[in-house]
Amino acid sequence: MSTLEEHIDVGVPVDRAWDRLHRVEDYPRFVAGVHGARPEAEGRAHLDVEAGGRAREFAAEVSDHGDERVMEWHTTGAAELTGSFSLQPIDQDHTRVQARLEYDPGTIREIFGGPRGFAQANAIERLVRSDLESFKEYVEREQ
Repeated sequence: MSTLEEHIDVGVPVDRAWDRLHRVEDYPRFVAGVHGARPEAEGRAHLDVEAGGRAREFAAEVSDHGDERVMEWHTTGAAELTGSFSLQPIDQDHTRVQARLEYDPGTIREIFGGPRGFAQANAIERLVRSDLESFKEYVEREQ
């Protein structure tokens, strides 16, 4: 398994960032490749994703540690991905959002396509960084 950690500071209070992170139906606004998303019962979410040039559906289970502002998730089914988002207040109006992703490089290549090895790790890092930048724009615009 490989692990990637990235973070970004956003110009909104931690409660606002936490609320926006939980709006699954808005994920297409800031997660590349997600064309549809909806929350489901019992901490589950459904995502319609374009991956490797093909439409795919993913289910994820989500658990919260609200008092710690940590959201953990993992996919169920085809691609095994595990991750978390942790939010830490910087001050009253700023929050650090940290994303952590655990993945098997072979599975990612098989499901999503793309390069191998170091090039693949760089591509995933760029994608996560881009999604965090998009989340920053989304939460700061939605004030």
